[in-house]
Amino acid sequence: MTSGSPRARGAAVVTGAGRGIGAATAKRLAADGAAVVALDLTEGDAADTVAAIRAAGGRALAVGCDVTDSAQVDAAIDRAVAEYGRLDVLVNNAGVLRDNMLFMMSDDDWDTVVDVHLRGAFLCSRAAQRHMRQQGSGKIVNLSSVAADGNRGQANYAAAKAGVQGLTRTLAIELGPYGINVNAIAPGFVATAMTDQTARRTGADPEEFRRAAAARSPLRRVGSPEDIAAVVSFLASEDAAYVTGQTIHVDGGPQ
Repeated sequence: MTSGSPRARGAAVVTGAGRGIGAATAKRLAADGAAVVALDLTEGDAADTVAAIRAAGGRALAVGCDVTDSAQVDAAIDRAVAEYGRLDVLVNNAGVLRDNMLFMMSDDDWDTVVDVHLRGAFLCSRAAQRHMRQQGSGKIVNLSSVAADGNRGQANYAAAKAGVQGLTRTLAIELGPYGINVNAIAPGFVATAMTDQTARRTGADPEEFRRAAAARSPLRRVGSPEDIAAVVSFLASEDAAYVTGQTIHVDGGPQ
């Protein structure tokens, strides 16, 4: 497998790897030289990602896992280590949306979003650090969002993503002495099925929604999953050896 600038080595686990940012990240880390475990709710959900990596000459394995279930998370991380002998990179990307205004938001809307984004990042990080501490190195990259600053109709999502940033800084403090870097990325508008879902929730056509977002950006475009994957690649590399506890906004500039 060829890549212009191989970076990631060893083994990487990417959650929510079946589509969007997760799929792009899994493919990028594989192109960088990592053996990838593409983790999604079911093994079948990550099958296309794994097939694309293997077709390009990379190594990948699909694993089904509910990131809100601690037993499933521990088993998935242990399987990754059993398969590849170590764990060098964890990307906590799995996410869902249950958007609604506060007065219409159900208990389940709140719990589902907070559990997948925040509890999932906590459980996966806790499982991964056991192995990373033993080897004295590791990179954890968490996906937050610019919505962490607040976004209408997303009280659950905004709270979860703000929590991810606090988790990131705390884990960087706790795990740094063991050679583990922990950082977060806060994407702006990225063209994915998830943002298309947001458009439909607000009654907008997804293509018009993207054009409007692009017009607000200084770069006059929306982000792609590959834009985010490129920053994950940097944070997972030795080029970022002295970067930890940071949330990097990848949002096309201030709006």
